[in-house]
Amino acid sequence: MPSRTPEEIRASIEENRLQLAVSLDRLRGEVVELSDWRRQLVAHQQQILIGAGAAGFVLGGGVAAVGSLLFGGKRRRRRREQSALTSAASQIASAAGSIASSAD
Repeated sequence: MPSRTPEEIRASIEENRLQLAVSLDRLRGEVVELSDWRRQLVAHQQQILIGAGAAGFVLGGGVAAVGSLLFGGKRRRRRREQSALTSAASQIASAAGSIASSAD
């Protein structure tokens, strides 16, 4: 193994120090860029809006509403039929009452 002279070792250390300084400056720039939340909002505006819309839909009960629309039809139909039967029964009772009154 060839030994290096003290001057070569100093030169190598200085070169490593300069490379480290460049790498550190580059890293600082990347950290500043990535931690700038305003810039991130502008860069990812569409994804953020889609996520916010989806979160609002879920928090606003959209899942329950869609489920009700898709699977709640039987209940609504049954309620309408019961309401129609109740209405028809009251009309029949009313008509029967008026016929009985007129027969007296």
